[in-house]
Amino acid sequence: MRRPSLNTRQAQLGLVVSLLVLLGTTGLLSWFGIGNFAHALTFPGRLTGAVLIAVAFTTLLAAGALLDHWITYSFQYSGLIALIGVFAALLTDAVLLLRTLKNGDLVVFPALFGALTAGAAWALFALWRTSVTIPAPKRVAAALVVSSILAVANFGYQSLYLPYRREARPVITLSVGKAVLGMDRKAFAVPVDITLHNHADVGFYVLGTEVHAMGQRVRLSAQDRLREQWRSDAVQIARSAGELHPLSRRAIHQPGELVQAKPWMLPGSWIEPSGTFATRMMVQLPVNTRYDHVAFYATASLARKDQIVLDPPLSFVKTTWGGGSLPAWVKAQQKTGLDSLVYRARVHENNAIDEYIREPRYVTVYWTFGPHGASLQSSVTRKGEDNSQLSGEELRELVARYGFVDPFAGPVERSLWDIKNQR
Repeated sequence: MRRPSLNTRQAQLGLVVSLLVLLGTTGLLSWFGIGNFAHALTFPGRLTGAVLIAVAFTTLLAAGALLDHWITYSFQYSGLIALIGVFAALLTDAVLLLRTLKNGDLVVFPALFGALTAGAAWALFALWRTSVTIPAPKRVAAALVVSSILAVANFGYQSLYLPYRREARPVITLSVGKAVLGMDRKAFAVPVDITLHNHADVGFYVLGTEVHAMGQRVRLSAQDRLREQWRSDAVQIARSAGELHPLSRRAIHQPGELVQAKPWMLPGSWIEPSGTFATRMMVQLPVNTRYDHVAFYATASLARKDQIVLDPPLSFVKTTWGGGSLPAWVKAQQKTGLDSLVYRARVHENNAIDEYIREPRYVTVYWTFGPHGASLQSSVTRKGEDNSQLSGEELRELVARYGFVDPFAGPVERSLWDIKNQR
């Protein structure tokens, strides 16, 4: 051990670097901490903000203690306070460096926290070599270890456990009522009752909803179908998306045809915890319709309000057939006969740390429809990065980060004989 001295240029540089590390850490942690404490959407996020504010206060106090330890020596334990503050800065800067590397987009923050981490490690070594008075070394070491474990545990809980906890999932119920023949006796009105039940303790933003009816014609074979035909049907079932059809001894499946599709909640609205939304939609069917069955489906695209902040409004921006730039996968869908209405809104992260270290994101919702069905697709990307469909891993990460859920109901099938019998 040696008494600190500022007689050499190396010692002066060490003091300046240590002060810059402590004050830089104080400023950044105060910025992140106040933002998280005031605006985070979850209790762990607010707790992280409080911890960062406490560490910022510790590093600020340590900066004053460092000056006393190197210059005036007026307080016996100033070196110990400075040592604790530098250690807290080292641990916190290292944790935030990992966080920015994992979640961040901007290069400046990993570089900044990397420099602060390296500077704090060097300052800790330089300060340790001076004559720091430690009254109870074992107790101080135990306190540092405990605080380190708590900080790492909170980081792990916030960054690792929370994204993979059990998901809350609202439920859609769909029921088809008694068809009513119109006064002109040319069409039936079929009531479709849709209810969204949110049994979770968190609310959900409504990114999009749709209900659609599919008409199906059923053609029966005069005799039992061959084994090769059964196999062909089985392969078709395996490859189908968004439609269910039977494997039948006599019925010959034909693709369903879209009869009617419409949204049933406003995009950008929300449903509160333990809330319920109910509506009734009417589907019109001509009396002379050529279908044998009608199948009804209802879907929704939702995002958890504790994991995303939607900057209203979620507005309609364009159609896929109206020109302008479109993602390649949307153009590929158009070639198969699918069109889309596109909605978009700015979104924010659920905590200040990720909000600061990530570039602006936008949620884009595609209501896609064509002759053989309708569906919803949602994604959150930076501007200009929606040119390719998400991979399975990217989709899982998106669901974990923003709490996306896509509840659905259906098919609920009614035979046309059932409906036309309402005359």
